[in-house]
Amino acid sequence: MNEIAQPHDRLFKALMSHPETAGAFLQECLPPEVAKLLSPEPPQLVDGTFVEDHLRLYYSDRLFESKTITGKPLLLYTLVEHKSHEYEKVAWQLFQGIHAFMDQKTREDKNWRKLPAVLPLLLYHGAQEWRIPNELMFLVDADEALRPWLVNFYFPVVDLGPIPNGQLSQHARLRTGFMALKYGTRSPQEQMEALEELIDALLETPELLLTISIYLLTTFPRMTEEHVRLVVRRVKPQEEAEMMSQFAQEILAKGKPEWAALVRQEGEQKGKAETLTRQLQYRFGNLPSWAFEKVSNAKPAMLEEWSLRILDAP
Repeated sequence: MNEIAQPHDRLFKALMSHPETAGAFLQECLPPEVAKLLSPEPPQLVDGTFVEDHLRLYYSDRLFESKTITGKPLLLYTLVEHKSHEYEKVAWQLFQGIHAFMDQKTREDKNWRKLPAVLPLLLYHGAQEWRIPNELMFLVDADEALRPWLVNFYFPVVDLGPIPNGQLSQHARLRTGFMALKYGTRSPQEQMEALEELIDALLETPELLLTISIYLLTTFPRMTEEHVRLVVRRVKPQEEAEMMSQFAQEILAKGKPEWAALVRQEGEQKGKAETLTRQLQYRFGNLPSWAFEKVSNAKPAMLEEWSLRILDAP
């Protein structure tokens, strides 16, 4: 998948991998008359994608399997639009995804009698407001009298842009993820202005710190090492050293050489910390937990000074 689309795809799929979050997403984003038909059990994620390879630059998809309160199967096909502007042919992409699933289903069960209902849903996080009609017939050039006889469907559109940040979701994890997606396609200035709100959201969902921070690093061009440290110190200060190393490795792997110095620095710091720990254990025996923590969080210069001091220790 192209690197432009990959961070959006990774974040959305990470959010939807939690059944509770996926359930909240469907309950909040589907029309009320549909949401109330869903059974209380969390939806099950169906593996795979139905987006053609050459279109994965612009789209991600997730298929959820659920049931209605009457016990009938219901598939919910969610397409995520990654473009910064609306795309008038999105209904065709939804149609292709539904058709691909139906085709797979009938191939797997040659004796099928009825197909499950598949309801499409579009999640859009572009900068431009969505204004395109949400039906397949918008793309069909036909006389009005023919409309009742032609294939058509409607689809709910969730446009994150106009929604105030605090109202993106009642579910904390979903609200944090949606806020990140919302600003992932905005201007660099808008992105940095939203950083404080994103930190506040992460304080409610610290388990998302690594996932969201990597997303911000790959979609916010002005995000620097200092910005990352600020986020980590506010959300999980006790894990700063470890998380900065993870971020550096991740970003360096994506072709950002400016992070190479941090990778080297973190590696040198880790090596010096391990050497000092061995020296202390050799000299004084087993160490208390606070000593391990102090050594692991120390700066390289301090580690070097302590290594010299231990030579003169009584």
